[in-house]
Amino acid sequence: MTYNAEVQFKFDATFTHTYGSFLDADDYIPEEHYLITAPAADLNCKQYFKLFEKFMLCVGMCPASIRSGAMSLVFNDYVSMEEQRKVCKEYELTMDEDLEEKFKEWKVRDEDIARLKKGPMGTVLNEEELTNLEEGQ
Repeated sequence: MTYNAEVQFKFDATFTHTYGSFLDADDYIPEEHYLITAPAADLNCKQYFKLFEKFMLCVGMCPASIRSGAMSLVFNDYVSMEEQRKVCKEYELTMDEDLEEKFKEWKVRDEDIARLKKGPMGTVLNEEELTNLEEGQ
């Protein structure tokens, strides 16, 4: 059995200049027609989003707005915190709620690094001594 499927995004627009308006007709194209098609049989979710991104760019959306819209699908009140955290883990993001804990981790790490850079009796090691220490000599 053969399965064929196609997805289409279509945009048609016309602009009729009204004389006496403050808009400059040179900024507008009288007619625009976009038809974006793709074989839908084997598209995965990310490919569908990529296709829709191209369509939104064609109709004049800015990339920042497109990204914001995509993120609003994940980070809104209707998506459980557990699902949001899965996305954060997948893309190595930190949620605002977790920033205080991250800051504490960074502070401890910075203190450990400062402690390791100190030599015996609190003296500061030079670069060669630090390299030897790291290499285990």
